[in-house]
Amino acid sequence: MKFKILLLGSGELGKEFVIAAKRYGQTVIAVDSYAGAPAMQVADQIEVIDMLDGAALDKVVAKHQPDIIVPEIEAIRTEQFYQYEAQGIRVVPSAKAANYTMNRKAIRDLAAKEVGVRTAPYRYATSLSELQEGVAFCGYPCVVKPLMSSSGKGQSVIKTEADIEKAWNYAMEGSRGDLKEVIVEGFINFDYEITLLTVTQQNGPTLFCAPIGHRQERGDYQESWQPMAMNPDHLAEAQDMAARVTKELGGAGIWGVEFFITSEGAYFSELSPRPHDTGMVTLAGTQNLNEFELHARAVLGLPIAEIRQLQHGSSAVVLATQNSDGAPKYLGLENVLNDPNAEVRIFGKPTTRPYRRMAVALTFGTESVEELVEKAKNHASNIQLAYDNESIN
Repeated sequence: MKFKILLLGSGELGKEFVIAAKRYGQTVIAVDSYAGAPAMQVADQIEVIDMLDGAALDKVVAKHQPDIIVPEIEAIRTEQFYQYEAQGIRVVPSAKAANYTMNRKAIRDLAAKEVGVRTAPYRYATSLSELQEGVAFCGYPCVVKPLMSSSGKGQSVIKTEADIEKAWNYAMEGSRGDLKEVIVEGFINFDYEITLLTVTQQNGPTLFCAPIGHRQERGDYQESWQPMAMNPDHLAEAQDMAARVTKELGGAGIWGVEFFITSEGAYFSELSPRPHDTGMVTLAGTQNLNEFELHARAVLGLPIAEIRQLQHGSSAVVLATQNSDGAPKYLGLENVLNDPNAEVRIFGKPTTRPYRRMAVALTFGTESVEELVEKAKNHASNIQLAYDNESIN
């Protein structure tokens, strides 16, 4: 059992997946739009291309003849995955899943209209005037997101009419790829939000990790913790929704399914057909298998007998503060690692920009998740990035 895997997107999530796949003896070609991306540092081979360039993507696929294609980002010409599947290449989780979930419009319509799960009221807009109409339908406050984006880029909350044009411009700036369309959603007065890591298998039942709680700023996660304490009935409802949506999309792998949890129950929010950034908390040893190991097993068709929760854990991100054309130095690691129940994962990104996620601090143990989150935040704040003389201020 040895496959050639073409990884499309080579950030920190891709890096951990490569490590997991290599431990099972696989060959991985890491692809991204820039050299030195995190996953490239541990892969067998690398390619640097614009994955929105269909011809360049076809050329890489023809060159390497992979057995499996694993997409890890949104900015890919995903419509070509169907032809790769027709050639006998397996796309993870499936060409349909990759196409639908890389576009908020496709996945929202599938979830709300075809599968029939509960979502916030929503409309789409391809212009400022259409956004104004969508806001009128959804009411204030409402949330605007580009149909293609990641890590909260281009996402904002509209509270008054004066916010609409600014939200439209910000969404266009944050949109990935060449799709210039947004979704506007009615604001859900939720108690908290969760990521439900859901594992679909080639020859086994759908499994769920314990729910992960998280906090966001600027649309990007800052801390996550596992498990998130919640009403068992609401968890069962979220699991049912996740199972129905992933079954409709098909394929094997791990999915990051996001929900808003209210007093009424769960509202489906978004879905990613790959390891989720909030799921980096599983690197803290919260489970018998972290999310990347689960993804690797599912992709390779290896059995997953069960997912066991072993301990509480939390993660907190370390962000860059300025632009730099070189990799920074990381100071203060000894302050974190003097804690026997803490760890750090440095991603190895070759350049920085403000708010770019560069590392994550992890804490674990038997304390409450609230205590562990505070420890992780303190540890993350103790890690300082030192920029070289080539920094661009």
